[in-house]
Amino acid sequence: MNRSELGERYDVVVIGGGAAGLSGALALARARRSVLVVDGAEPRNAPADAVHNYLGREGSPPGELLATGRAEVAGYGATVVTATVLTVRRLDGPLDRATGGFAVNLADGRAVRARRLLVTTGLVDELPQVPGLAQRWGHDVLHCPYCHGWEVRDKAIGVLATSPLAAEQALMWRQWSDDVTLLLHTTDDVTDAEAEQLAARDVAVVTGKVMSLEVHDDALTGVRLSSGQSVQLQALVVAPRMNARTDLLAAVGLQPSEVWFSEHLIGTRVDADPMGATAVPGVWVAGNVADPRAQVIGSATAGLTAGAAINADLTREDTALAVTAARATRWVARR
Repeated sequence: MNRSELGERYDVVVIGGGAAGLSGALALARARRSVLVVDGAEPRNAPADAVHNYLGREGSPPGELLATGRAEVAGYGATVVTATVLTVRRLDGPLDRATGGFAVNLADGRAVRARRLLVTTGLVDELPQVPGLAQRWGHDVLHCPYCHGWEVRDKAIGVLATSPLAAEQALMWRQWSDDVTLLLHTTDDVTDAEAEQLAARDVAVVTGKVMSLEVHDDALTGVRLSSGQSVQLQALVVAPRMNARTDLLAAVGLQPSEVWFSEHLIGTRVDADPMGATAVPGVWVAGNVADPRAQVIGSATAGLTAGAAINADLTREDTALAVTAARATRWVARR
């Protein structure tokens, strides 16, 4: 594909239209940059009923927040499209307006050029393999107490143990309910110290593998163990493996790195500096692709930070190009 076939050119192409991507695009559009946001319409929080801990937007439906963000971004001249990016690749030459940058190919056949990329593709939650669990994800199968704890306060909450962090997780959820049960599932028994802590906080411990969920009238009512025992619950807490969506980035030289917490692997991310800049010049990341534990408001903040950093980087490049052009004009005038 030659340059004439690459289609429209943008200062920045934002891949991913969640809170991080739209916040970055908003900052860039307000800075009068040409911006294209390409969103695959697969937000991580789509199953959830509401966004929480987002000051001023507390309790907003996720879709409503994104629709509002899209309208705001478009209002400043950016283009937002619902599409899937197939590939990205670096073009030859320096990262300037005339040559270089990146080629972005969309599944619908469109191809565009970008001087810079902001990648906010988020992550995929890898859930424990328990029949029925995925269907309840984001409703009464939960993971984050700050996202969902208030909504299940005082209910019977089960914590599915899939890592050495399960006891700590159960003790955390005890803040929201005095009816918490730690389901050991596939893990070993708790340590003596953990058993003492759990007992002191009146957290029940149940051994046996969870084989299925019990649901009645579209609500979780409990889990069934391998022994046949039923444990009555109204919410089930799990700890998914949070894997960054990074397939597109391999072509530009970026690979995911592992994220560990208390010596336990919890997911993957793309490494970046505090402004979102990656090791590959011209590529920034923000949101869950860079920080799997970020909530919506944190992802939005990271997107804004990256957008400002990208604009500053483009400003430095624009200035260098202007200086070069001015020198060339003076040189020609002197001849």
